[in-house]
Amino acid sequence: MIILVSGGAGFIGSALIRDIIQNTNSRVVNIDKLTYAGNLESLIEVSNSDRYTFEQVDICNRAELDRVFRTYQPQAVMHLAAESHVDRSISGPADFIETNIVGTYTLLEAARAYWTGLDEPSKSAFRFHHISTDEVYGDLPHPEEQEGILPLFTEFTPYGPSSPYSASKASSDHLVRAWRRTYGLPTIVTNCSNNYGPYHFPEKLIPLVILNALEGKPLPVYGKGDQIRDWLYVEDHARALYKVVTEGKVGDTYNIGGHNEKQNIDVVHAICDLLDELVPKSQSYREQITFVPDRPGHDRRYAIDATKIEAELGWRPRESFESGIRKTVEWYLNNQDWVNSVKSGAYRNWLTLQYGEKV
Repeated sequence: MIILVSGGAGFIGSALIRDIIQNTNSRVVNIDKLTYAGNLESLIEVSNSDRYTFEQVDICNRAELDRVFRTYQPQAVMHLAAESHVDRSISGPADFIETNIVGTYTLLEAARAYWTGLDEPSKSAFRFHHISTDEVYGDLPHPEEQEGILPLFTEFTPYGPSSPYSASKASSDHLVRAWRRTYGLPTIVTNCSNNYGPYHFPEKLIPLVILNALEGKPLPVYGKGDQIRDWLYVEDHARALYKVVTEGKVGDTYNIGGHNEKQNIDVVHAICDLLDELVPKSQSYREQITFVPDRPGHDRRYAIDATKIEAELGWRPRESFESGIRKTVEWYLNNQDWVNSVKSGAYRNWLTLQYGEKV
């Protein structure tokens, strides 16, 4: 199977590609614009495989997308390319509209043109798998607000996005489903909970806390830190995505979660406690925690009901939060070269030498 992966140099995309190359016989064509969070060093361990190809392509560039489809003749598209940082979407929403909405539209149209020209068996086998987020659903009742059994996001939860980021992802979800309904394009949508693990760009909560802690910097926590997220280890997510693209039902949605609801402050405490064990110093890393004003429109709780994917496709997460966070902290401790290259800008300089001024 030849799979076209968009955004494959990003955090989840690179984990997906590593999993496919290392654990399946499929071939991957990775298209990525290589924005600030795209990092080909996250793919070093598979980059020499004869089943892996990289093309530097912007998903808003229709001509380049058409060329890629003609050249590689994929049997599936796994669409992960997106701007994904909520804080960035609040300060500069335009990039999120361009990439997440216009880019998804452009990729859908390129895929539809290619798919329309296939013979009937190939058309029936083709899949367009759109990878999205649980943030499109808005937020759920918090334990402080409701007693008893708290609801979870299901595949039927109404959309209620809160940020420019989640609104742009909700828009892209709607486009994908419309292209299925209107044009018959064989699409599948997945919505995942918060991912964490190796190779995570250090702007998100977990890598930011790890690296700030090691550098003696403040560990910023929004509000009281009582926001609840369902944490999913990125390699578990990668396995789920391949399950969906190869075994999922066309037209369906699958929610993917880790069964690990944690308050943000508890996540930060867990990281500090692991660092106290692995890299002890005179004071606990908890002393570096600093509470900062909450961001606008901050959702209080996300939690995924992953019953459908577990029952229909037999997928379950292998990692608990405790095992996954330990693996994550240990990875950052053992891969300082990757961290330093991303943070220092050396990686960006290397890319310019490799790929020229367009990077």
